[in-house]
Amino acid sequence: MLASAARLLIDRFAYFLSKYRLSRIEWLLSKIGVYRFYERMLQQQVMQGAMPEHIAVILDGNRRWARMRSLNPWIGHEYGAKKVKEFLRWCLELGVKSITLYALSTENFRRPKHELRALMNILKQKLREAAENEDIHRYQVKVKAIGRVGSLPEDVQEAVRYLEKRTKHYNKRFLNIAIAYGGRAEIVDAARKIAEAVKCGKLEPEDIDEHVFESFLYTAHLPKQDPDLIIRTSGEERLSGFLLWQCAYSELYFLDVYWPDFRKIDLLRAIRTYQQRHRRFGR
Repeated sequence: MLASAARLLIDRFAYFLSKYRLSRIEWLLSKIGVYRFYERMLQQQVMQGAMPEHIAVILDGNRRWARMRSLNPWIGHEYGAKKVKEFLRWCLELGVKSITLYALSTENFRRPKHELRALMNILKQKLREAAENEDIHRYQVKVKAIGRVGSLPEDVQEAVRYLEKRTKHYNKRFLNIAIAYGGRAEIVDAARKIAEAVKCGKLEPEDIDEHVFESFLYTAHLPKQDPDLIIRTSGEERLSGFLLWQCAYSELYFLDVYWPDFRKIDLLRAIRTYQQRHRRFGR
């Protein structure tokens, strides 16, 4: 009883810190090991429940994180890319089978040219590094870029092809990187492919149903296309066109943390919230 009350007290205190981001107190608590204890406690809890098979994340807040520190926006993207590597390891260690990361939307191409150039250079570099990532090869993660990849600069496309080639024989875990992605664009592209299949006589109109339509989506290679849990950082509470078809019954979790500041504790709390919800799927 006492142990349970202590866990509840620590949980509420950690929530207070995560909500108000008291950096000096956080630093002190990390030094004396309180955060580490809380992290272990949370992990023990979530490992006893049903782990989401597919987690998707909208990586939001890199630029605002940089702006708060009077840094150039691409510095925020650099730190955000480093966080992706940590996040991937956390998910793999927890046993999550599929991970989809919303890294770059079609709307992001409207940003200033100098920022886009810096962003593309970071993307190219991180894709090349991912091809040599120990965790990806240890856990046999198939990596695939989803979106209108053909609209990216040629050197970025080359980095994508190399990463996908290095991991194409893996099928134990899956990592999808949504770049030049838009949910409406995905549905339009699927409809166009279906129309072409009908025109060529490969598909009859009366045979088209939800399952056939799903087979033409960017995520058709996944064993489970629909995310169980979608997380969005930065405090924004919308999906911004992310996985519009696949998110029909996804559990949504929004938190007021910029992506570079996202911690394992935040992931564990999101999973615990997911486990506490009752998923009815319309029934």
